[in-house]
Amino acid sequence: MTVYAIIGGTGLTQLDGLTINAALHLDTPYGAPSAPVLRGQYASGEEVLFLARHGHPHRIPPHQVNYRANLWALKESGAKAIIAVNAVGGIHSSMATGHFCLPHQLIDYTSGREHTFYEGELEHVTHVDFSHPYDTALRAKLAAALDQHRCSYSSHGVYGCTQGPRLETVAEIARMERDGCDIVGMTGMPEAALARELALPYACLALVVNPAAGKSNTLITMAEIERALEEGMGRVKSVLAHVLTS
Repeated sequence: MTVYAIIGGTGLTQLDGLTINAALHLDTPYGAPSAPVLRGQYASGEEVLFLARHGHPHRIPPHQVNYRANLWALKESGAKAIIAVNAVGGIHSSMATGHFCLPHQLIDYTSGREHTFYEGELEHVTHVDFSHPYDTALRAKLAAALDQHRCSYSSHGVYGCTQGPRLETVAEIARMERDGCDIVGMTGMPEAALARELALPYACLALVVNPAAGKSNTLITMAEIERALEEGMGRVKSVLAHVLTS
């Protein structure tokens, strides 16, 4: 049986409908994870794990998330596949506020993050194949759920991951668009690569919460982002429920 782990991003620090059986306060070789791993059952009884990426309440900025501890804790708790929920900005014209994207590729613009489990004195250098960072079968399950709930979404896209916590400049977004990015976020890496190192199938459910810098005639405000999160997280939870119970 596949035990899904949900990593909740901005706007999703807890998962409605999850009957919690245990809150696992795990120590890892990489320090403490962002929050306890919640183990419980969802609707039809399947075991589910949940971890709030930024803590609960939301307190850890994207560049200070202990991604290695988070992924290690989920693996140790029995996760067999991971669905990551991310709030993102829209770069491509199709990525309007409220639109979902299931990225199939990513570009990493971050720096200074602890991005691998393979470091220090190793018996041999290890390279993992990261040609296709997101799991195809898991993305298909999410697409079926989005179809079922009649959500506007793109089944493909390129996620550009920036360092944060500041938002990007207009010139940076223009560069990312030239690079082929469709959406921009701050937490997609090294999370996806660490999941690959642990052999955990990983997919991203990205909700567009604002046009990226220069993609609208107004400045980006937190009020705008919070409004989009409030409107969109109900649909996120419905999609997750469909995947977890199907």
